[in-house]
Amino acid sequence: MKIVAPAGSIERFHAAIKAGADEIYMGIKGFGARRNAVNLTLEEYKEAIDYAHLRGVKVFLTLNTIMMDVEIEAISINLKELYKHGLDAVIVQDFGLAKFIKENYPGLELHGSTQMTIANHIEANYLKSIGFERVVLPRELSFEEIKQIREKTDIELEIFVSGALCVSYSGNCYMSSFIGGRSGNRGMCAQPCRKKYMSEENESKYLLSPKDQFYGYEEIQKLKEIGIDSIKLEGRMKEPNYVFQTVSYYKELIDGKIVEEKSSHIFNRGYSKGYFYSNRANLINPNFASNIGKELGILKGRELKLSERIVLGDGIIYLSKNYENLGGTYINKIETLDKEVKKTAEKNEIIIIKDTPKGTKYIFRNYSKEVSDLTENRLKVVDKKKLVEFEFKAKVGEKARIEVATYNNRNKKINIFLESENILEKAKNKATSKSSIEEKILEIGDTTFVGKVIDIDIDEDIFLPISLLKQLKRDSISSLSKQLVLSYRKSDFEKIKKLERKVPVQKDMILSAIVSTENQAKILKELGIEKIYFKGYDVAREGILKDIDLTNKMATNLYQALKNKNSKITMGWNMNISNRYAFEHFSSLEKIDTIIVSPEISYKRLEEIGETKIKKAVLVYGRPRAMYTELPLFEKEQSEIINEQGDRFTVLKNAIGASEIYLEKPLNILKDKEYLKKLGISELVLEFTTESELEIKSVLDGYGEYRVYNYEKGVF
Repeated sequence: MKIVAPAGSIERFHAAIKAGADEIYMGIKGFGARRNAVNLTLEEYKEAIDYAHLRGVKVFLTLNTIMMDVEIEAISINLKELYKHGLDAVIVQDFGLAKFIKENYPGLELHGSTQMTIANHIEANYLKSIGFERVVLPRELSFEEIKQIREKTDIELEIFVSGALCVSYSGNCYMSSFIGGRSGNRGMCAQPCRKKYMSEENESKYLLSPKDQFYGYEEIQKLKEIGIDSIKLEGRMKEPNYVFQTVSYYKELIDGKIVEEKSSHIFNRGYSKGYFYSNRANLINPNFASNIGKELGILKGRELKLSERIVLGDGIIYLSKNYENLGGTYINKIETLDKEVKKTAEKNEIIIIKDTPKGTKYIFRNYSKEVSDLTENRLKVVDKKKLVEFEFKAKVGEKARIEVATYNNRNKKINIFLESENILEKAKNKATSKSSIEEKILEIGDTTFVGKVIDIDIDEDIFLPISLLKQLKRDSISSLSKQLVLSYRKSDFEKIKKLERKVPVQKDMILSAIVSTENQAKILKELGIEKIYFKGYDVAREGILKDIDLTNKMATNLYQALKNKNSKITMGWNMNISNRYAFEHFSSLEKIDTIIVSPEISYKRLEEIGETKIKKAVLVYGRPRAMYTELPLFEKEQSEIINEQGDRFTVLKNAIGASEIYLEKPLNILKDKEYLKKLGISELVLEFTTESELEIKSVLDGYGEYRVYNYEKGVF
């Protein structure tokens, strides 16, 4: 089982590799689901690829966002350069981008991002059928669901085991997008889930902020036993020390060692086992959403009973009963109850805390000097090494011959043969021994390799100058390094194949509706709306496939599209289709007649799509769905929460216990129907959630405030 580690900067990249990561995922400036990370320039990325390949590590480019046509074609230049240089794989969310890569970059692996929400074996097998090598499953799957998928597919499976959890399914969160135009699907999420919300009970808490996920020994062994190919760590925007500690920890767990994790001493906003087990009651941390460290113990007056070991130099912060930060300091004195002054104090000891700010209820450590020093020291001395094998031959009257060999990540053997310039002679005094030859050959500590001697074939009375042996070794290792890097290079090609835009043809538009209840459907039919869809589930988890309605004429997940029993179906807007390449891809599925484009697309980008084989539909009315989350956030079927800016949201619990969060103010662009007609739109779609009969009639009569949301400017 491999470790896939994050690198949002070159420092994090080096930290991950030194800790023992097998594969690295990282973005390039301007693209990917962590566009706010530092990311690498093109030249830095090339250097990083070579650095990784010399150490036997693969590099994956993150292009795991929804893209517009102009962006797919813009990334092609840099992608071509990285492809030629030896990039190992691309992680994608967008089916259009996947099609573009498959057609233009032969041999480049495609990995399906967790943003795709591929949550069952049917969808996983479909990805394999269209050329994907690996899929990153959603974090919301239980171990039993992961196990079932593993039993029914042979595509490589990757599982997130640590790091930040989104409260919403990745790829199905639009809150940041609809509130402020910063899209999580575009790598620019403003993280509104990490803000405070007022509940109906007038409590202001972090109602949507999950604890971070962190699997331990038991979970890793379970995943290993069922044959999961790789585990993935989150942290492209966390510090290099965090990346190093987390990779090191999971490396030891995979090797079967039971060790204590130290990552929580570096970054901590609370940890849980995520969705791995059926008990998911403690996923949300309502008290704080940022990294405030670990609680140091129970404070009574000036006495603190420690729950953690502390040392001089640790950083602490003081928190109120509501976890408000009251200030912080570094520990420069440790004093016990009997006034003993120490450099360290152990768990369960009681120490005296002086000068705490007024209102202090909790003391947390947000900087561990011991862990920081340990990490810094290890970073200086460790490195990942690639195994090379040596064979050496020395016969009297012949030239000395050395062979050094290794394999690249694509299982291609790279070997170098070198001979000495001069013929070898018999020893006049003491002959050269096999053990001394092996010792000198294996002295390659200043390289990126670790050696193993396969065979030494010498005459017993041979004389071999040490300087000659060292030179052969140095030259062979140098040549091997160059050949290893070059073995990843791919041939140049002349031209990128692009899908030309076709001028849209005006259609006779129809009005259709997505409804939440049978009563809404009845009302709409009486009002003359003939094409009616029923709201579905955004994600088809392996454990709920029996609950997915395959007779619904609208598919809101890939499983529903692949297995639908209708001859013609429409793909829902939450499938995030926003470019003509995606339209072209889905035209291969005969059942798909219409696609509702993503409501994150602007009118300008909608124009760029042009005419398509599949009909285009646009969502013209509806209360924007901000999130689709697996958690039953509240016990009630319908609740309301309010953010700090006064925006109201309705939280609905659906039939399978998941929650859907809706903005209060509806999208309404019905007055733009003539303009949309010119763009070749075939269908205008209304979506109803909690609307009454009166509200439905009001919408159809043309009432309601014009509200365009993302259609006007698009999203970042």
